[in-house]
Amino acid sequence: MTPRIDIPETAKVGEIIEIKTLIRHSMLSEPGSGEAGTDAQDLTPLKWFVAKFNNEEIFRTELTASLSANPYISFFFKVPGPGDFLFLWAEESGRAWTRKHKLATQ
Repeated sequence: MTPRIDIPETAKVGEIIEIKTLIRHSMLSEPGSGEAGTDAQDLTPLKWFVAKFNNEEIFRTELTASLSANPYISFFFKVPGPGDFLFLWAEESGRAWTRKHKLATQ
């Protein structure tokens, strides 16, 4: 399960940017519903998505099992200055995936 993010490398201070995320995840937890190469018993639906900028939470959403596979999330962010993003997707089981992104300002 590979998370992907679409975000500019640079932005102007005060600019509003769109952040797009996608993670390959079946969102299913029934026997036989696992993706190829995974054990369905070890796969539970994603429960949370959190985005942080310079260690401050800027976006959070709770996900439900009724979402389609491969959840796509997009949101907007007003750039306060340069910094580091951290994106976290987590299953209720505690299994999690993260991606980091450095944002430079012009």
